[in-house]
Amino acid sequence: METKKFEVLPRHIGFIMDGNGRWAKNQGLKRGEGHIAGAKVFKTIGEYCADLGIECVTFYAFSTENWSRPQEEVDGLMDLFIDYLIDGDSRLEENKERQMKLKFIGEREGLPEELLELIEKAERETKDYNKITVNIALNYGGRAELVHSVKAIAEKVKSGEIAIEDINEDLISQNIYTSGQPDPDIIVRPSGEYRLSNFLTWQSAYSEFWFSDILWPDFTTDDVDAVLEDYQKRHRRFGGV
Repeated sequence: METKKFEVLPRHIGFIMDGNGRWAKNQGLKRGEGHIAGAKVFKTIGEYCADLGIECVTFYAFSTENWSRPQEEVDGLMDLFIDYLIDGDSRLEENKERQMKLKFIGEREGLPEELLELIEKAERETKDYNKITVNIALNYGGRAELVHSVKAIAEKVKSGEIAIEDINEDLISQNIYTSGQPDPDIIVRPSGEYRLSNFLTWQSAYSEFWFSDILWPDFTTDDVDAVLEDYQKRHRRFGGV
């Protein structure tokens, strides 16, 4: 799709896809209809970021806390993820052309078996694509990710592979879900909320933030352009002058 040109592009953008339920309520629809509308926006924004030349995007799809929602809504979301991946089979050539690598970050335990099989298939079929990595944070929590990293490091200490003195920030970064990827340069949160909600807790230490009252199903490529136009004005000092 046609894109605008920007002098400076972030290497990694994080999107907190929030506001589906409120959008549905405003439209007089069930919450599930909001999630379906939001899924369509996810596809559009992911493809637009690929066409812009952005290296990595992470979409917050389902948090570890979202299991506390009504069972009907949770079941509907799991079905939506399954349908998206099944539909992905028809987009294989399109994904290949864009070289979109799919990576699912989060805990696999507790997810439906059919969904797990489709996740593994999608990751396997796109593992060699190298233009853009699309992370889908599913059953994800930033604190849980840090626990995962600490446990992995503790096992290495226990086995004698490393010493306690070897533990540093780089080692923690090597044992989180996004290991090998740049940290997010900017995190986008629509829907009028002003918090991270346990999203990329470790990785966002120096991220820029962009907030908006737009509900996710109303988010468009023009809004991505607005994010990038604002990003041009940011001066990232990383603690320096």
